[in-house]
Amino acid sequence: MNYISTRGEAPVLGFEDVLLAGLARDGGLYVPEVWPTLDAKTIAGFAGIRFADLAVEILSRFAGGAISRHQLERMADAAYASFGHAAVTPLTQIDHDRFVLELFHGPTLAFKDVAMQVLARLMDHVLEKRGARATIVGATSGDTGGAAVEAFRGSERLDVVILYPEGRVSDVQRRMMTTPVDDNVHAVAIKGTFDDCQALVKGLFNDHAFRDRVALTGVNSINWARIMAQVTYYFAAATSLGAPYRPATFAVPTGNFGDIFAGYVARRMGLPIERLIIATNDNDILRRAHDTGVYEMHGVMATTSPSMDIQISSNFERYLFEASGRDVARVRAQMNGLAQSRRFDLGEQAKSMRADFAAYSASETEVAEAIRHVSVESDYLMDPHTACGWVALKKAGRGNGAPGVVLSTAHPAKFPDAMEHITGKRPPLPDRLSALLTDRERFTTLPNDLGEVKRFVESTARAVSEGAA
Repeated sequence: MNYISTRGEAPVLGFEDVLLAGLARDGGLYVPEVWPTLDAKTIAGFAGIRFADLAVEILSRFAGGAISRHQLERMADAAYASFGHAAVTPLTQIDHDRFVLELFHGPTLAFKDVAMQVLARLMDHVLEKRGARATIVGATSGDTGGAAVEAFRGSERLDVVILYPEGRVSDVQRRMMTTPVDDNVHAVAIKGTFDDCQALVKGLFNDHAFRDRVALTGVNSINWARIMAQVTYYFAAATSLGAPYRPATFAVPTGNFGDIFAGYVARRMGLPIERLIIATNDNDILRRAHDTGVYEMHGVMATTSPSMDIQISSNFERYLFEASGRDVARVRAQMNGLAQSRRFDLGEQAKSMRADFAAYSASETEVAEAIRHVSVESDYLMDPHTACGWVALKKAGRGNGAPGVVLSTAHPAKFPDAMEHITGKRPPLPDRLSALLTDRERFTTLPNDLGEVKRFVESTARAVSEGAA
């Protein structure tokens, strides 16, 4: 299995190199050269099997033999052993044809754990095989950072620096990054927004000399392995609801377009999906792009669903690549337009987007009303991100009768202030996280300055002292 960049000017790489590269050297994102496909018999065989076994079936299609099946089985078993539910990503029925796919049973109570726990083991395996070290720098709007710190803490081969926007993540999200005491993890509060953090990470990757000096790699969803690992739960949910003989509809809360793109990948692989619904909050750039055919940045508003407070949806570039017929010149022009004028036109890609997705936004009022309504009517408490998906699914209507699945991306206890304001009650953290709110925090605050961030990363990276190849 080979991988190509969405901008067409980076070398074609195999799976192991893509895993460690993160962002392509031309600034693009890697995608498979050819999409693997599964027939109906194979998909039907996923029904009822362990989640770890299903994950191996999906991951092996993208690893292309670079990692043996036995090694993938060992990694998957270890990755999901720490999840708090035997099904890993269980479905909960809310009414007769609407379900919630609970993706928050991992160690940091967010959907990022499903992929991050696998990614950590894949990276450690490849680095050990090569006798190498690497430096991870990631940006987070809330959940990625905690999931990365938890997955990679204590690693002998990887140092982790996570940038988060100061004052724009919940206390629980922040503390999941700042309370671990492992020497290889570093939380950095940036005076800016998530988009600023993401731009800093891309700036580090685009400085090739720096990138090579610290052996830089990424764990944001710019890393292809994150996307492929998220494809797993679409197959798990759909087959439990009757796929391939009955399609399902998925409503996906998304800011960076990674989770919804994983659904698009599942469909490309052969999973029958009736509709993929993009769900946004008031930061509705994806909904506006869908409806108007223009991707245009506005200011970022703080909401009760902070992980979606984004205006630069990095993974949208992967979709633009596919929707343009893999026209790298067009994708490059669009990304240049975004950098220069904060907007670009989708043109014919808008027709493809409307065919592939529906899109709806949820206001803060609608989010609060949905949380309260579902809590009263169904005795089920959903967090604000999940509520965005619920609102979007309701707005989309019932379509052709396919069961509707909302991806529940975080546990409500990660946002206790927002939940208390909406419901009057403060959801407790699981017992295993009881010390989180009292443990001492450890973090560094830096300005939104690429040079300052470079100096900090270089001062912490063990790969520098040993000499990065």
